[in-house]
Amino acid sequence: MNLASPFSIAIVLMTFLALIGMPIGLSMICGSILYLFMTGADMGTVAEQLLNGMYTNYIILAVPLFILAAEFMNIGSMTERLLTFCNVLVGRFRGGLAQVNVVQSIIFAGMSGSAIADAAGSGRMMQSMMTRDNRYTPSFAAALTAVTSVIGPIIPPSIPMVLYALVSDASIGYLFLGGMIPGLLMAGLQMMQVAITARRKNFPVEDPVPLRQIPLITWRAFPSLMMPVLLLGCIYSGITTPTEAAALAAAYALVISVVLYRSISFADFYGSLLVSAKTSASIGMLIAGSLVFNYVVTVENIPDSIRVLLTGWEMTPTTFLILVNVILLILGCILEGTAILLIIVPVFIPTAQALGIDMVHFGVVVVVNIMLGLVTPPYGLLLFIMTNISGAPVKDIIRDAAPFIFWMVVCLVIITFVPETVLFLPRLLGYQG
Repeated sequence: MNLASPFSIAIVLMTFLALIGMPIGLSMICGSILYLFMTGADMGTVAEQLLNGMYTNYIILAVPLFILAAEFMNIGSMTERLLTFCNVLVGRFRGGLAQVNVVQSIIFAGMSGSAIADAAGSGRMMQSMMTRDNRYTPSFAAALTAVTSVIGPIIPPSIPMVLYALVSDASIGYLFLGGMIPGLLMAGLQMMQVAITARRKNFPVEDPVPLRQIPLITWRAFPSLMMPVLLLGCIYSGITTPTEAAALAAAYALVISVVLYRSISFADFYGSLLVSAKTSASIGMLIAGSLVFNYVVTVENIPDSIRVLLTGWEMTPTTFLILVNVILLILGCILEGTAILLIIVPVFIPTAQALGIDMVHFGVVVVVNIMLGLVTPPYGLLLFIMTNISGAPVKDIIRDAAPFIFWMVVCLVIITFVPETVLFLPRLLGYQG
């Protein structure tokens, strides 16, 4: 690449602006404008690409709606009731609260689609419960909450999968189905590690819930437990699109919290709208910037150039997937996941298609990689979130998270080399890929 070319200069400007603190989305827009100016292209292309991409992709609307659904869940008593129900299931075993942490992530995964929402909502409550009376160290509770939160965007619904569908044209419904087995596999491996650690460190055994209380606890949690059933049932039965299902999930969470549980005040409602709007705006700006920058990348013919280069190396699908895993794992340590998904992944998609790699399988592999990036230093956004929540030093959280990260990598290896772990359920329901 010519270091004095318009594309190279645009990349330098984007990098510089990002390093001095400008949001990545705005940095990409500024770099793209400079590129168009230097090449003499129509400057209105920026607005055209931004408007066409943001207002003609109906799928993007699912992102703020899933965020809103998660906020309504967190401000109501749905989270508390679900945690009590999880305690009924696994709380009686050694390290029971740690096992509850994993199980609640599986249940919440069917509702919010966001790892950060899970960590900030139910994760905050789990941190308080696990560290009460010094039953668990703050660093272990924080580490476990961080690594279990990544299950959320793997088991449907999933905001990262919605964004992947945006850049790849893969079916959201089949992507959601493809994440089920990998998400449950990851949760199973985490529960196994909890059991090993609980025996080695002699974690406490919680008082078993009396049998006479179990029906009442289940009944109180039942409306909350029906949310993922309603959400996924509407998607896979064809009653709604994923975007409409996201709106239905948000409405359901609000109605249950206000009418049935009576646990939301107007101030809570307003606050949740404000938080959802801010989060959605930050993601929307990143999407807007990526749409404009991806136009520049397409004009420069970067994806095809990479495809030709890798094809010239006579790379097999397996070798390509290994290369992509290594690149994404490294980038996940230093870049934000949404940026990787919207900027880096589209460059790999033409090569993956040329090599005959299934786009649903590739998408789930990509999402698992990005989720790993949330808990790997030095960037590890979930690590810093849990540091703020727990007050534990980040180095202690990383130490306690290391065994779980190892099993997450094992899960990634399995789904990479055994595509049926991803494709079994989609094909069972008619996927022809």
